[in-house]
Amino acid sequence: MGELGQEHFYNIGVSYKKADAEMRGKFSVSKENQVALLQAAKNKGVSGVFIISTCNRTEVFGFVNRPCLLIELLCDFSEGNSQEFREISTVFKDQSAINHLFRIGTGLESQILGDYEIVGQLRQSFRVAKENKTINAFTERLANSVLQASKRVKNETKLSSGTTSVSYAAVQYIIRNLSDHNSKNILVYGLGKMGRNTCKNLAEYTQNKSVCLINRTEEKATEFIKDHLSIRKSVIGNLKDEIAKTDVLIVSTGADKPTITEEHLVDGKEILILDLSMPENVSHNLAHHKNVTLVNIDELSRVTDETLAKRLAEIPYAEDIIETHKLEFNDWLNQRRFTPAIAALKKSLETIKKDEINFQKKKINNFDENQAEVLTSRFIQKITTQFVKHLKDENTSVSESIDVIKKVFQS
Repeated sequence: MGELGQEHFYNIGVSYKKADAEMRGKFSVSKENQVALLQAAKNKGVSGVFIISTCNRTEVFGFVNRPCLLIELLCDFSEGNSQEFREISTVFKDQSAINHLFRIGTGLESQILGDYEIVGQLRQSFRVAKENKTINAFTERLANSVLQASKRVKNETKLSSGTTSVSYAAVQYIIRNLSDHNSKNILVYGLGKMGRNTCKNLAEYTQNKSVCLINRTEEKATEFIKDHLSIRKSVIGNLKDEIAKTDVLIVSTGADKPTITEEHLVDGKEILILDLSMPENVSHNLAHHKNVTLVNIDELSRVTDETLAKRLAEIPYAEDIIETHKLEFNDWLNQRRFTPAIAALKKSLETIKKDEINFQKKKINNFDENQAEVLTSRFIQKITTQFVKHLKDENTSVSESIDVIKKVFQS
């Protein structure tokens, strides 16, 4: 890292740690714009670039001279601007960026600690980048290392024990705040991953048989309810009528603009609205209605249960696993970085050895060429080993070391 044109591996992003749901919504990037961002990055010569955009964060990784290029790309394909970004952002470089990705991928940076949904989101991000040919050998190897670490954290620790995710938190919120939740009419609007998981959690953790599902693409809803017979399907044209009958509205539509506005409400009717979308898909104006309780992702993520304390105790074990996989990745990276310099040194030393042995063969009678070969090879190995130690110093420039070798041995 930092060798070719002084490019470094950077991460720039916004997350729940500094940005509220509204601001994160500004910097969220739609699936279409994620592809457009990757193509724009490729056209600008940015290598190894990929983007993650979820309800909790939007992060861009890639090799650039300065992070401002990644920031410009994010602002170009989202609703945010650079001034807003500076106030709520994080920027990581090289090893810090690598560490940040490992922590994201293992759930340590999730708003709900250990939320394993991030793994599927990461896989999708890597897949899209690979399809658009913006992944390089470095980021492909890193992605595989992060996913391997994530799998081990999942299987070898209790960081993801129990069920704690936004969709689970939404159902728990309903259970805890509505004493008669099993008799309430519940409408789920939107059948993305969040909507699907919410429907599944409603079926698993409640006995409610009055759940209705509406999705803009009706065929997906029809297919879904084949395996979930307790859920009733309606159509987008009946949305307002269904809202008029519902007590709880769960919105997970994933649109760029609000899909639920004041015109959808029935005056005077009490309704609980849970907005699981990013950006938020329920108009903020609804919160001013006295009969409306509007809850967004940030509020839901503060819902905790007894499993959270257990998860906190698992953090050191997860971090040990991360360190193991980071070490393996950095060993691979160093080997890749050092190979040209080591090869250049060995080639120069082998040339000197060959010339000297040929010279001595002509000069000395009964010259023991085999013994000379063994002796000089050991010298070369010892010199190479010391050179590797020199290269492992973080402040060592491999390209400069190669230049020195050329100057010393070609003079």
